[in-house]
Amino acid sequence: MTPFVFNTTKSVVFENGAAVRLAELAGGLLGVNCLFVTDPGLRKLGLCDPAIAALEAAGHSVTVFDAVEADPSRETLMAAVEAGRAAGATGVIGFGGGSSQDVAKLVALLLGSGEDLDGAWGVAQAKGPRLPLVLIPTTAGTGSEVTPVSIITVGAEEKRGVSSAVILPDMAILDAELTLGLPAHITAATGIDAMVHAIEAYASKSANNNPLSKLLAREALRLLGANIEAVVADGRDLAARGAMLLGSMLAGQAFANSPVAAVHALAYPIGGTFHIPHGLSNALVLPHVLRFNAPDAGSVYAEIAADAFPHLDAVEGTQARTAAFIDALADLSARVGLQTRLRDVDIPKDAIDKMAADAMLQSRLLVNNPRAVSQSDAHTIYTAAW
Repeated sequence: MTPFVFNTTKSVVFENGAAVRLAELAGGLLGVNCLFVTDPGLRKLGLCDPAIAALEAAGHSVTVFDAVEADPSRETLMAAVEAGRAAGATGVIGFGGGSSQDVAKLVALLLGSGEDLDGAWGVAQAKGPRLPLVLIPTTAGTGSEVTPVSIITVGAEEKRGVSSAVILPDMAILDAELTLGLPAHITAATGIDAMVHAIEAYASKSANNNPLSKLLAREALRLLGANIEAVVADGRDLAARGAMLLGSMLAGQAFANSPVAAVHALAYPIGGTFHIPHGLSNALVLPHVLRFNAPDAGSVYAEIAADAFPHLDAVEGTQARTAAFIDALADLSARVGLQTRLRDVDIPKDAIDKMAADAMLQSRLLVNNPRAVSQSDAHTIYTAAW
């Protein structure tokens, strides 16, 4: 068997209502002065309040940083670092979607180590140590609570990543009740995002693609494929919400160790330039990237087709099953109400040249793709998606 390394979050708590037990579950880990990183929408909704109140009731001082935006900027990250430094933070909580969790990871790193952010970009460049870190997702999509990756927007459009086991959190708290109020379109986009994580992890050309990641990716696809339409149709279905949250986490564990590839690489310019949410950006290019990859990865896609869509088990032949799988993913995006073409989200056709060039900057992702992607290939894929 090929050698591999598998890292994940030290402790995972999966329990409805667990967020209100934050102090009990993680108070000793976080210390007296907690920095609570979230976004203004969740703060306004009051979704954070029970967890904050629990910490304060247990004697913790809580500083709330609630200015995280979608595709968080370097400026936002450094403002959060300053807030934590001023508060003398002893531990960090990231509460929200992938953006809040990504900021919390790097805040914990920069406060704990004093590292220069510019020296931490890339793979295994962050050295640590970091402050104690607890992540609480409120969407079922990014899997950020179990990944060693943080993505930050630098300048006007460029997305840069820190990928290091140092920023894996100490604890992830999965509380499906926190996802009950999620609007249908966000539920759909984040759900497709999680499916992309599982698919790309399973097919990754990374030397660290491993049996554990493959096992987790397949179980993630089973949970996500079986529940995404139900939870979009009825957002109060707590059992389906829990299944999506668990599926998202398993997909996160998979791609944290067997990294994602061209779908994400081509999605980043869509989000960075046009501010399209990350899950939707992935969904827009997903079927087109998979069709491009099919000559080299068709047998791999055929293996997992029935995990996401059990009826595809009846389709005979690798090529036919792969094609049916890709078509089923495209149809799923439409059924859950997502836009399916770049033009549908007001991306002009003349933007394709720049997006193709920008996608080539994502070399850390493109190296994992089952088929090599040139700038010309990226242009062809974007054109098909337009």
